[in-house]
Amino acid sequence: MEEVLVTQQKSSIGVLPIHRQTLIALGLKKKGQTRKHKVTPQIQGMLRQVGYLLKIEKVK
Repeated sequence: MEEVLVTQQKSSIGVLPIHRQTLIALGLKKKGQTRKHKVTPQIQGMLRQVGYLLKIEKVK
């Protein structure tokens, strides 16, 4: 299964509350934090929703 590194690049201040909750569900609370996730349909949906706040890299 494919994995991605997700890094929060922008602050969650001023974003919609549901987007803030999505970031927390991804394990991101602060700008600059990075988490590794396996790509599932649920994770893809979360990344699509808050992608404007993130940097997403594929892990080899």
